Amino acid sequence: MERIGIFGGSFDPPHIGHIHAAKQAVEELELDKLLLIPAHIAPNKQGSPAAVTSAQRLQMLRIAAQEIPNGEVCDVELTREGVSYTYETVLQLRKRYPNAELVLLMGSDVFLKFDQWINWETIAQNASLGVFYRGGKDEIALVECKKAEYAKKKIRGRVIRADAVDISSTQMRRMIAFGCAKPFLPTGVYEYIQRERLYDAGADFKNLPMEELEPLVVRLLKANRVAHVLGCRDTAVSMAKHWGADETDAARAGILHDITKALDGPLQLTLCREYGTILDEFSHRYPKTLHALTGSLVARRIFGENDAVVSAIEHHTTGRAGMTLLEKIIYIADYIEPNRTLPYVEELRYLAYTDIDAAVKLGLEKTLEHLATLGDEISPATKAALDYLVGN
Repeated sequence: MERIGIFGGSFDPPHIGHIHAAKQAVEELELDKLLLIPAHIAPNKQGSPAAVTSAQRLQMLRIAAQEIPNGEVCDVELTREGVSYTYETVLQLRKRYPNAELVLLMGSDVFLKFDQWINWETIAQNASLGVFYRGGKDEIALVECKKAEYAKKKIRGRVIRADAVDISSTQMRRMIAFGCAKPFLPTGVYEYIQRERLYDAGADFKNLPMEELEPLVVRLLKANRVAHVLGCRDTAVSMAKHWGADETDAARAGILHDITKALDGPLQLTLCREYGTILDEFSHRYPKTLHALTGSLVARRIFGENDAVVSAIEHHTTGRAGMTLLEKIIYIADYIEPNRTLPYVEELRYLAYTDIDAAVKLGLEKTLEHLATLGDEISPATKAALDYLVGN
């Protein structure tokens, strides 16, 4: 009996994580064919604006599929249009391959909620499940427990140990905009994206006016970070007006200060490598602290910001000895913007408009206290910044 895998998704864009997962599924499940099926509209993404056209996603996937043994692109969901419900796809494929064993591929997080899908019973009657997991003890325990529960519902599942690259298409689009996505894309897909100028590839974002910069920044942030960033910008402008700093620089540093915050540690390191930046030992040990540095790199290269803005972004988390007025403003604005609810935030807000050095000093001291409770190492820049303020 022919065994056919079903690998669905938005593939917006297809990246090496998809390729690795597909190859593993073909090998581990001994698939005679793996159907890669781009969704027209994924059920969990209804109302989300499409980054590229369906035709472009289809073409990129066809290019990527050339690297997958037994891989074949199937446009069944694109031609059906509407919301791409999996049960409808499985029924169509059952008619097309009446004698085949169908295996629907999914991640372990999706598997744990499979019995909440629309018409999951129809899927279970017509296909088994191939479940990717990354090997965490809690993860495999949950999957095995769920498998036992599902067996009573006649849901068949097989676990596939995944060594795939842990990156999402959303992260991939950010990396493309920042000009450092090449390591994560199949060569042909990367060339297609560059040629067609998709996902902001090759776009000129230098010196955008604020009315154009704001929606772009919002698009590159995680949704839960947007209010903070806009609040930081507005607070920075208010402080700049009070202390006589450049309000335009304050606004631009404020809105760009977390521009790379959505990238995880490994992607932060990738951006540094792609930009040719040599890191110190502390940054290698704590890559999650790198967003200030990578944000400053992106601010200069992608957005064309001046030295004052770039430096304010670079030092907004650690501070540094001899901080400029703008650096102090962004450092404090990040702490006191209206969405912050720290126990000492009101004291900081008062000091921000009465004694800015005292505000920075308090912020640094609270940072050190917090790191001490976590047992984390202190950034040398933070210690130097506090020593400088104490000595002056």
